[in-house]
Amino acid sequence: MESPTEPKTDIHSEAFLHSLMRRQLRLSIICAATFLIALLGLPLLNYFFPEAMATRVFGFTLTWFILGVLFFPFVWIISWLFIRKSIALEESEVNEVVRAEDDEKAGKRENGR
Repeated sequence: MESPTEPKTDIHSEAFLHSLMRRQLRLSIICAATFLIALLGLPLLNYFFPEAMATRVFGFTLTWFILGVLFFPFVWIISWLFIRKSIALEESEVNEVVRAEDDEKAGKRENGR
């Protein structure tokens, strides 16, 4: 009679998906907070530092330079980092499952001898 073993770790299990979703939620919140700081920061800079924001940079006021030239690359960088980190999270979760399965197989081989 076989002894009960721990349930096999499965990439489609609730625990695996919950862990992955929690880590991706944390990443999403960080990216969203970064975006909101940039989005709300520009009006705040205009309000608190109007002289500095009226400074000319490459023919534009600093406000328009940030909004028209720097804002879109900043958003693209946030998006690129989010996608890159999200894929890395998924790969690390899958690697953990594969490692656990390999350890389980190694343990069965040692016990079988």
